[in-house]
Amino acid sequence: MKKFLLPAALALTNLASFSQGRTGDPKLSEAWEPVPAVVQPGKTAQDAPADAIILFNGKDFNSWTGKNGKKIEWTIADDAMTVKGGSGEISTRQGFGDCQLHIEWRTPAVVKGEGQGRGNSGIFLMGRYELQVLDSYNNKTYSNGQAASIYKQLIPLVNASRGPGEWQTYDIIFIAPRFSPDGRVQSQARITVLHNGVLVQNNVALWGGTEYIGIPEYKAHSMKEPLMLQDHGDAVSFRNIWIREL
Repeated sequence: MKKFLLPAALALTNLASFSQGRTGDPKLSEAWEPVPAVVQPGKTAQDAPADAIILFNGKDFNSWTGKNGKKIEWTIADDAMTVKGGSGEISTRQGFGDCQLHIEWRTPAVVKGEGQGRGNSGIFLMGRYELQVLDSYNNKTYSNGQAASIYKQLIPLVNASRGPGEWQTYDIIFIAPRFSPDGRVQSQARITVLHNGVLVQNNVALWGGTEYIGIPEYKAHSMKEPLMLQDHGDAVSFRNIWIREL
């Protein structure tokens, strides 16, 4: 039998009345506080709601910094930023923890390479936990390394990839890990991802920070860390990036 936590107001309710035909005063199960804040949504699911932080407006890198603080060499054109291979990753100037993140991305229209060598990049939440970006349209690679995988950890439920050169979306709900004062993990990071509107990661627990070789493990860090976009050498583009702190 499932157990549910009831609001404090219901603790005063005669629960026996509910088990006997649910008689009694229905007002006893009404919760009036707290009142949810009003947030103006975007016109579409892709548009940022009123309380979102715009991380990329298609015009500048004001919210970003290059690797080791150096100048960003990625390019901006047609409201999108594009990786300049070999110039290094970029990170947000602001740190984030629990969040809702919307990001749109596109792999090159001209296909070069195969497997991990085809339209490769990555979105690193807190700079550590990678949601893979890859051209996974008719492109065979290891399942926990394809688009929408938690790289080298969690396989997506389905492959919802669009073709090369087409814009794709990730909508992400991320819950940061919690650590005790001595650095032990109190709760793992969790993530939910919709790829092009399709659920591909369903509130799954991450095993630890992303590792290319070996078993992932957690290393204690602060509650808010920058978001990072990877330079893997391919000209992957990003646009319409916004985030809501939870």
